[in-house]
Amino acid sequence: MKTISGLVSIARAAELINDGRYLSIAGDEAALKELPKGNWIGGTIPYFMTEAGGAVSRTEVFIDEMPVFDEAPTLRFYDVDALPHLCRNAPEYGYTLMIVPAFSACHSTFAENAPNYEDMYIKPLIGWIAGVHLDDLPQAAPKTVLGPTGEFSTEQAVVVHVPLPPEKIANIDIVNLFQPGDGESITFEGTGFSAQQCKIGGKSANLAQYMTASGIDTRLPLVADYCGAMINVSIKQVDAAAGRVDFYAPVFAGVTYRFAAPVADYVRGFERALPSIEDGVVFSCNCILNFLYSNLEGKRTGHIVGPVTFGEIAYQLLNQTLVYLTITE
Repeated sequence: MKTISGLVSIARAAELINDGRYLSIAGDEAALKELPKGNWIGGTIPYFMTEAGGAVSRTEVFIDEMPVFDEAPTLRFYDVDALPHLCRNAPEYGYTLMIVPAFSACHSTFAENAPNYEDMYIKPLIGWIAGVHLDDLPQAAPKTVLGPTGEFSTEQAVVVHVPLPPEKIANIDIVNLFQPGDGESITFEGTGFSAQQCKIGGKSANLAQYMTASGIDTRLPLVADYCGAMINVSIKQVDAAAGRVDFYAPVFAGVTYRFAAPVADYVRGFERALPSIEDGVVFSCNCILNFLYSNLEGKRTGHIVGPVTFGEIAYQLLNQTLVYLTITE
C-alpha cells in the first residue's frame, strides 16, 4: 500500500487535491490559503522533518495521503462539546487523524479529559497540535482547516475518520528518548496545565522555587509511567516570583513524575530508537521542542518524516515525542 508523503510545492499539493486524493496537510497559513477545496484536512505549522532533514518553509506544505478502500473517509470539524464523541464516531475498523489548534479550548479540554472518552484506546487515534512560526507569536493564532469547505478555525479540531477493511490493522506507536532521571519524585494534588504546590520526595514544596533553587534544565520534561509508556510533560515557563510553573501538557493528580535524564546525542539516540520500517508508515509527526532543543534544522532523524508540531497525539496529548501510524495485515 503506497501513499504519498512529503514536503511539496503548493502547485503539487493542489494537483493532488484536484485529483480527489484524501490528504492531511501541514503548512504556513498563507500557503494553506492558496490550496483549493477538496478532500483534505489541514493545520498551520511551517516546521517539518523531511528526507533531507529538518526544514522551515512558509512556501511549501507537507502532505500525508490517506488510504482509501471500499468506504471513503469522513472529514469534519469537532467543537469542544463534540470532542467526547470522537472515538465513538470512529469507524469500527480503521483510524482517526485529528488536528487541534494550539491554545484553544479544544486543546486544553482534550488534553485533560481524553483518557476518559468513550472507546478511547480501543479505536486508534493519532494527530497533532497546530502552531505557528515562533517569530509570529503572539500575534498569529494557530488554525485548522476543513478542506471540503475551505473554512479555517482557531477553536475547532478538524478530524478525518478513515475506514479500513477488517483485515488491515492501524497501529499507533511512539518514540520517546526521555527516561525519568534519578531526582526526587514529584506528585500533584490537581490536574492541569500549571502547578504551584506539589509534593517533592513526599514533602510539600513549591515547584517553581524548587526548580529555580536546583537549577533544573527546563528543556528536560517531567516524565511519568502511564500504564507502561513513558509520557512527557514539557516545561513552558517557570515564574519564580509568582511561584508557578506552566506546562505544554497537563500533569495529572496522583501520578508520580521525575525530571528526565539528559539525552547526550538526540540524533544518534533517535536513530537507535527508531524501528526498522521499510514501508507502511501512513503518518508521523515530531515535537517543536525536540526540533529546537536539539537543533534539528538540516539534520536527518531517520526515515520517518512529517510535520513538527506544538504537541503530538497518540490517543492522548504528548510532548517531546515522535508518534507514527502504520497499517499492517
